[in-house]
Amino acid sequence: MSIDVHQHLWTSTFVDALRARTKPPYLDGWTLILDGEPPYEVDPVDHEHRDTTGLELALVSLSSPLGIEFLPPEECWPLIDAHHDGGLSLGDPFGVWAATCHSEPDPDRLAKDLDRGLAGLQIPATATPDDRLLEVLTARDLPLFVHPGPAPAPAFASAGTPSWWPALVPYVQQMHASWHYFHAVVRPRHPRLRVCFALLAGLAPLHSERLIARGGGGRGLVDRDFFVETSSYGPRAIDAIVRELGIDVVVNGSDAPYATAPDPGLGAAAAHAIRTVNPARLLGEGVPSSGGPEGAQRPERGKTAASGDRARRPQGGKSDADSKREGRLRK
Repeated sequence: MSIDVHQHLWTSTFVDALRARTKPPYLDGWTLILDGEPPYEVDPVDHEHRDTTGLELALVSLSSPLGIEFLPPEECWPLIDAHHDGGLSLGDPFGVWAATCHSEPDPDRLAKDLDRGLAGLQIPATATPDDRLLEVLTARDLPLFVHPGPAPAPAFASAGTPSWWPALVPYVQQMHASWHYFHAVVRPRHPRLRVCFALLAGLAPLHSERLIARGGGGRGLVDRDFFVETSSYGPRAIDAIVRELGIDVVVNGSDAPYATAPDPGLGAAAAHAIRTVNPARLLGEGVPSSGGPEGAQRPERGKTAASGDRARRPQGGKSDADSKREGRLRK
C-alpha cells in the first residue's frame, strides 16, 4: 500500500460553491472562468470517479492556481470551507490538506480547521508564509505543503502561448523561488517545521552548484524535513534529485487527475521509500530513530545533516516489518 500526497478532487460541495459565484473564479456549468485566462472546460468525470487501488492514503489539495486563498475573507472562506467539508466527507482512503485565507490570515481559524482531522496546511507558492500560521502547524506537529499558485499571463501573452505554458514556466518558477526562500528565510525562524514542495520544487535542488558560485551555501547539506514530491516528473528527474538530496526526502505525488504517479525507476526498495516510508515521515508518523544502512542517527528536527555519499544513492535499511510498525496515518 502506498501514499499519494497530491491529488485534486472537486466534490459536489466545492463545485456548488464555485457555481454560486458570479465573478472569477467561478463555474458556469462545467466551464471554469478565471481572471486573465480563457474559459476552461472541466471534465466532470475527473472529479466523479477516482481509482485508488493500492493507496492507503490520497491527500486532496485545493486548486491553488484558482486564486481562492487571495480573495477577500468574505469570498475566500465559503470556498475553503466547501473544500474542507467536501474533502472530509470522502472517506477512506482520502485525506485533506487544509487551506486558509492569505488576504487576512487567521491562525485561530486555521487551528480549528486542523483540529477537524486535516493532514496539514497547503499554501500557494506565491504567498508570503505567515509566521503565525506556521506556528500553528509546529504546535500540532503537522506538515506544510507548498503548491503552485495563480499564474498571471505574461506580457507577451497577446502573441499567444501554448496550453502547457503555465505548468512548465510560472509553476516551475514559483516552486524554484519557494524552495530557496524557505531555506534562506523560513527555516531559521521555524526549525521544527516539515515542508513538502510540489513538483520536485521545480528542480531547484539541482542548482546548488550555481547557488554556491553566486555566494550561497549548503552543498552537501540535506534538511531531512524539507521534502519534494514527484508529480509530473519521471525517472530521469527523480534520479537527479535523489543524487543531490538522497532518497529520504522524496515522496510520491500524482497531481491526479491531471497526471499519474510516476514510477521512480530506481528499484523496489527506492519505490517503497518514496511511496510509503517517506510520506509517513512527512505526515509525522513512524519517524525512525536511525537512518539508512550505515545506521546514522536522524538529525534533530530542523537541523541539516552532511549528506556525503548518502545524498547520492538511495537509502535502504528499512524492512517491511519496520513499515508495518509505523501504523495507520493521521487522517
